[in-house]
Amino acid sequence: MSSPSGNRSVSRSVSDASPQAYWLHGGDVPDYPRCMTRRLAHWAGETPSATFLAEREGAQRTWRTLTFGEAMPLVTRLAQALLDHGLSAERPLMVLSGNGIDHALLACAAMHLGIPYVPVSPSYALLSEDFAKLRHAVELVTPGMIFVDDEARFDAALAAVCDARVTCVATLPARRALALETLAATPARAEVDEAHARVTPESIAKLLFTSGSTGMPKAVINTQRMLCSNQTMLETRLAFLSRRKPVLVDWLPWHHTFGGNTILGMAIHNGGSLYIDDGNPTAEGVRRTVDNLREVSPTFYCNVPKGFEALVEHLRDDDALRAALFRDLEMMHFGGAVLPVHVREALDAFGERTLGQRVPMLTGLGSTEACLAFCTEEASDTPGLIGRPVPGMSLKLVATDDKWEARLKGLNVTPGYWRDAKRSAEAFDDEGYYCTGDAMRLADPDRPERGLIFDGRLSENFKLVTGTWVNVGILRLRLIEHFAPLVQDVVVVGEGRDALAGLVVLNVPACRQHLGDAAPSSLVELAHDDTLHQWFARRLAAHRSGQSSSMRLERLLLLDRPLSVDRGELTDKGSVNQRLVRERYKELAECLYAEPPRDARVILPGSPVS
Repeated sequence: MSSPSGNRSVSRSVSDASPQAYWLHGGDVPDYPRCMTRRLAHWAGETPSATFLAEREGAQRTWRTLTFGEAMPLVTRLAQALLDHGLSAERPLMVLSGNGIDHALLACAAMHLGIPYVPVSPSYALLSEDFAKLRHAVELVTPGMIFVDDEARFDAALAAVCDARVTCVATLPARRALALETLAATPARAEVDEAHARVTPESIAKLLFTSGSTGMPKAVINTQRMLCSNQTMLETRLAFLSRRKPVLVDWLPWHHTFGGNTILGMAIHNGGSLYIDDGNPTAEGVRRTVDNLREVSPTFYCNVPKGFEALVEHLRDDDALRAALFRDLEMMHFGGAVLPVHVREALDAFGERTLGQRVPMLTGLGSTEACLAFCTEEASDTPGLIGRPVPGMSLKLVATDDKWEARLKGLNVTPGYWRDAKRSAEAFDDEGYYCTGDAMRLADPDRPERGLIFDGRLSENFKLVTGTWVNVGILRLRLIEHFAPLVQDVVVVGEGRDALAGLVVLNVPACRQHLGDAAPSSLVELAHDDTLHQWFARRLAAHRSGQSSSMRLERLLLLDRPLSVDRGELTDKGSVNQRLVRERYKELAECLYAEPPRDARVILPGSPVS
């Protein structure tokens, strides 16, 4: 067992008698507000005319804007309405619709009072056939009120999970829901201020659901302390936030910690302007993102790697778009997965072409249980680098098989799972550190201050029949780079076998561009296309050269149907659940290893289809 740096020279705060754990500390964190809406109220008084939120509305997609001065009175009136409807910690506010101004106002109203706010993935209501995850969420948190933007869109889901004890509220009511504007007209009384005065850093701000990749989602308690301290941590770490108020153009969903805690929280905490991007990282959705970026130049732009990859294709030949994106840009940030090198290089080139210099690209790592826990401070070309622990957090690296598991303790770490004492207890070790299940190692053995490299999810890794460990995270990154730009992702299979193979998630727009006028229209046809098979066969042969068994794929199979968000195979941010897909697609693994191959989608190295 080597140290997390690859040798035993790393300083550690334990004696040599206990060499199986190492500690790193993020340093001190300054004072932080006791409640998120304290900062909202501050900016309402300090910069009342500044734009807080903006969103597209109507067929013409004009911007609806909300200033800080307009927001705070609405929050207090909505807070009174929540009290009038009997909401409490036992009967919280649940939101089923996506990002929006009305969503944010209700969320702030609940947090202002110490009433938990529970954002739920819209896919649970709009893409599901049985509403199983939505039923689970409702039964677990017992909401007193459910908000949707358009009741007609959510009618089937509301009918399936709501009874007379739940008040339904909508921006556009259709049948049973109350109109949000009615709640927003409620005069605020003294009890709002009294309830707000009772809110402490330990009060529950929100309940965020995990992905539920290994069962039904868990409701993670996010306290006011977690949210407020994490924003102060970021303000301490990211110097540009103190120079100018951030302008953000962002689509990241608020039912995840990246969008809901980091991005929305950054606007509230720093008095910034958040323009809610109605796009997403798909071929169609990115066009709306492009339209938004033409009109609003961000100072800090965040996305997931899939989103940056989609955006790069539009930036390549559009001078006006590049000028708008880079004009005021101080930094970019990605999270959720590793950014492919070809995407990073393209963004660097665009920055140099537009500004004469690269725009720093930061990254980090967060979780539902710990908000943004790691962050880089300057640009780096090191693949997988996630930076140092944020101020106020301690990291313990614990030897686990051939990896080092990251365990966390700090102001930004959850106290546990809502109404689940057993799994709450299991999530922490005997020293009170949260066990993340993530593997990490130091980027530089001699300079721990350079930060850590994400070394994969422990649950994703497996052994070949030879006993050799396969580091799925590192291998997946190399495969995406090698087969760029025609792959979106690769699911590595081969547990208990003597060789590795891969299930390929195609990048459909890139494949069609590669094939030109001859490109087929459907994913099924793409997965069987002879020209694509020949390209992958050649690239597979090149990939295998000089690689060990744990870093070498012997065969590929092109998936001919998209992975499912509803089934947990794909997250809202586009990342693939490797282990779940391996378990769900066992029959395809059998096809990969059949001799001779019996599936036309299987590709062998150097054996192009004729």
